Amino acid sequence: MLALADCNNFYASCERVFQPHLEGKPILVLSNNDGCVIARSNESKALGIKMGVPVFQVKNTIEQHNIQVFSSNFTLYGDLSKRVMSTIRQEVKAIEVYSIDEAFMDFSGEGKHLEKGIDLKKKVQQHIGIPISIGIAPTKTLCKVAGLIAKTHTKSGVFVLKDKAIIERALKWLPVEELWGVGRRHARKLNDVGIKTAYDLCRADDSWIRRRLSVVGLRMVKELRGTPCFPLEEQASKKKNICTSRSFGKSISNIEGLKEAVSNYANSCAYKLRKQQGCASRISVFIHTNPFKPTDKQYRGFTSLILDTPSNDSIELVRLALKCLEKIYRSDCTYKKAGVIVSDISPQQQQQLSLFDTINRQKHQSIMTALDSINDKFGKDKVHLAVQGYGRRWKMKQEQLSPCYSTRIEDALRVYL
Repeated sequence: MLALADCNNFYASCERVFQPHLEGKPILVLSNNDGCVIARSNESKALGIKMGVPVFQVKNTIEQHNIQVFSSNFTLYGDLSKRVMSTIRQEVKAIEVYSIDEAFMDFSGEGKHLEKGIDLKKKVQQHIGIPISIGIAPTKTLCKVAGLIAKTHTKSGVFVLKDKAIIERALKWLPVEELWGVGRRHARKLNDVGIKTAYDLCRADDSWIRRRLSVVGLRMVKELRGTPCFPLEEQASKKKNICTSRSFGKSISNIEGLKEAVSNYANSCAYKLRKQQGCASRISVFIHTNPFKPTDKQYRGFTSLILDTPSNDSIELVRLALKCLEKIYRSDCTYKKAGVIVSDISPQQQQQLSLFDTINRQKHQSIMTALDSINDKFGKDKVHLAVQGYGRRWKMKQEQLSPCYSTRIEDALRVYL
């Protein structure tokens, strides 16, 4: 048996951990630059606020119901996610961290699955303060179904989907668009041919399913029928490409501001490469204007460079990113977004040096190791390249940002005895 732990309204729940007076009150968390709603508490959902809606469209609702609004604090959310996963890891045989707020677990050999799930849920709530729901079933896809039922139709927040009769009943209840991996586009096509529920899809012919939903879709359907097709992956798969991009808090017209932003994004990509012990053979940079200001001159620039020697060196990747930027920059435009992509990633230990390489790779690797060690200990970008700048006027707008209670010593809560 497998299980899926899913943190309830995760970003909103994180804000409540250190502000318990928010319990029972409507909460919204906003996207980068405080533009759109990306997370809602149950109270906000009950008020009819939709996911992804621009915040200005619900301004009256926010004021009328005194909704608490927060800028996204990914430093806080990421740290609390690690703490949740660490707590779960201590209680199960194996765990696959699926996303920031979800994890699949090995529940095999556990006789009383419901009791085990309830106990785990209580421990996460007690140790971290984050409410979770747990779906228990023979396959990952059925765990997803069980998780939906646990979250919406149980008092305990835990549901076991094991008996054939209960599985059939659950699949007849579940609309096909709610299935794991079935998006709106596929759901509309399935609805057009009379497939409305997960049960309808399970009864379809395998060859037809494969044509419509690909081999991955067929595996998902087989899992609904009880045949495991997606094993538990304890080791996270390494990324084949890495992108760091942001919309700017304020538009930028001069190249110096863009250089700062692109340097920071390239440095971030290099850091992520080093963390997964990979090296990139290609680096790409893109910039574009604000598409929501049609009166402004519109422009999208993109270019790439191939590296002679695959690298994860911040110094080298920043230099190449700036070279790309200079190729695509136009002085007659005002820019709203930029990004850096590193791709063609290979394992660091397989790095092949060029005969004409002029970089002292061993020396640079020592510098990067020291840089990462300092920043991991004292905080992101405590030590950084000068070209990354200090003012950072390009940074995204976060006017409703909560403190980083668990990762920054000056933000830690103080208890007076």
